[in-house]
Amino acid sequence: MLNNKTKTILSNSQKSFTVQIPAFSISAFRRCIFICTFFLLQLGKQDLFFTQFNFYFCSFGFPFQKQLIAVTILCLIALRFYACGTFYQVIGDNMGVRKATVSNVVKAMSVALGSLINQFTKHQFFQMGNMPSTIGAIDCTHVHIQAPCEREWEYVNRKGRHSINIQLVGNADLIITNCVVKWPGSVHDPRILRESALYRELQSHRPNGIVLGDSAYPLLPWLMTPFPVANTPDQARFNSSHCKTRCAIERLNGVLKRRFACLNYLRVQPKVACNIILACIVLHNIATRRHVPLDDNFDGPEPDVEPEQPPMFFPNEGHPGHAIRDAIVRNYF
Repeated sequence: MLNNKTKTILSNSQKSFTVQIPAFSISAFRRCIFICTFFLLQLGKQDLFFTQFNFYFCSFGFPFQKQLIAVTILCLIALRFYACGTFYQVIGDNMGVRKATVSNVVKAMSVALGSLINQFTKHQFFQMGNMPSTIGAIDCTHVHIQAPCEREWEYVNRKGRHSINIQLVGNADLIITNCVVKWPGSVHDPRILRESALYRELQSHRPNGIVLGDSAYPLLPWLMTPFPVANTPDQARFNSSHCKTRCAIERLNGVLKRRFACLNYLRVQPKVACNIILACIVLHNIATRRHVPLDDNFDGPEPDVEPEQPPMFFPNEGHPGHAIRDAIVRNYF
């Protein structure tokens, strides 16, 4: 463990005060500093980013110019919350700031990071797994939240818990290439897909490959689902290969919630929760691309494995998808 450090910060009046930085494990400290350094030195547009962050911070009632907290400390406050997911009061006690300051820093940093989502999640699909021409895998995962004040019933999922249902598309490197973060937990996975910009884009401009989804999704020319019942050995081999390749998205969901423990339960309202989730997705892609390791000593709760939803029928969908799936089986299995 590192010893607690103190940092002296000067205000405009040259009066100083100290902020105590809590002890981190070596690996946790290295990961935090690594990501902070990325923001400060390697983003390339740091002035623009922190101008935006300044704007968001002011919009929550805390003018940045009047804060006697270094930008690196603000980053560490937000990163500590994302990584731990504990109460704002606990974060504030550890970082030497007030609970209200932690709340506003997390909100402002989440909005600022969320504004970069299109920059860090792009449709850069690559071949993956044993399935031919596979360019990605799609799935939804629930992020549990406290009961919202408004329209509480919409957020109750099939397990009876309040949640945000987020759609993720990932590749073999566990990079999130597309996400939808806005739907309450009661909304089913196929509806989230059908209402998404990704669905409209891939329906109108067929990709040069296929995306894998579980049996809850419709069978489409670009979206392959497994056979409900494998009637031949070829179909059984297809289902086995489909499962092995699609497990990348399951691993991605687990890594995301393991790296950012706050996603196991957010004690905030839905709008703030969505901003925090987007921020974690941006940070996940940054960390994955730069090979930031997970904490080997992680002992938090394992993410819930959502049971597959029953297949849903969509008129005029499935027939072209059946033909393509049958052709894949004939040619490759």
